[in-house]
Amino acid sequence: MGLFKNYVNQTRKPEGFLGKMMLKGMNSGHARMADWGLSHLPVIHPEEITDLGCGGGRNAGELLNRYSGAHVTAVDYSELSVEKAREYNQKAIGSGRCTVRQGDVSALDLPSERYDLATAFETIYFWPGLEKCFTQVYRVLKPGGLFLICNESDGMDTVGQKFEKIIDGMKVYTREQIENALKTAGFSDVKIDHHLSKPWITVLAKKRNK
Repeated sequence: MGLFKNYVNQTRKPEGFLGKMMLKGMNSGHARMADWGLSHLPVIHPEEITDLGCGGGRNAGELLNRYSGAHVTAVDYSELSVEKAREYNQKAIGSGRCTVRQGDVSALDLPSERYDLATAFETIYFWPGLEKCFTQVYRVLKPGGLFLICNESDGMDTVGQKFEKIIDGMKVYTREQIENALKTAGFSDVKIDHHLSKPWITVLAKKRNK
């Protein structure tokens, strides 16, 4: 259990050799879930996107592919994640379409009302206080901007609850807890979809228009 616990704890803040293995696994292992989450977005034409908790950078890359006119700012707490996300999106960074930076979602060093879309794939489990962090996301979104959350756990599944017990700082949330925190932060029009056969959930929230 010692090595396994050390490995799965890399999901919070990947570091070292095990962290590199985890990030590689995240990019491939979470792709289907992330794409399912992205399918919930309406037809939009964002100019500025931020991917929060970007991990190895695969989802930032997918956002760049889907929205050819957009610039993506990818943010992660882990230095190793920032390094790997930069490697993954090297071409887009070179062309000026992508920026990858280290940051803390509870105190985002991003400009207010800048982004049309914010995304968070398989990451809010580790955010230090949902309402505080969601308030930061609300701040950086433009009025009418969208916030997409995609989780592998709905907070009720046994696998998610198992990992919550062995991964330091992890908290799996139910759809009701997520919705309540979003509304407290100011979001409106919160829509939640649950996968038909898996405990995956996608949450789409909208910042109020002025």
